[in-house]
Amino acid sequence: MPYYVYKIGPLNILAKQGVVESFKEAKNLANEQRKGLLPNSGQSVKMIFAENELAAEDMLSQPREAEVGSIGDDY
Repeated sequence: MPYYVYKIGPLNILAKQGVVESFKEAKNLANEQRKGLLPNSGQSVKMIFAENELAAEDMLSQPREAEVGSIGDDY
């Protein structure tokens, strides 16, 4: 399965930046894309390991749940 690298803009708009076969290539591509982002632009770059492009976009579009024990939790 390949790694997909996406730029995520305001309103969670996904823009595919590339598809590579190895983790190392994906990490390098993501880091290069991050260098071009403006501070406080509301954009981010993420890489994801997925079966196909549709699955990658679906996973990136899902809201993530907060981790247990994260800052702000009452104990």
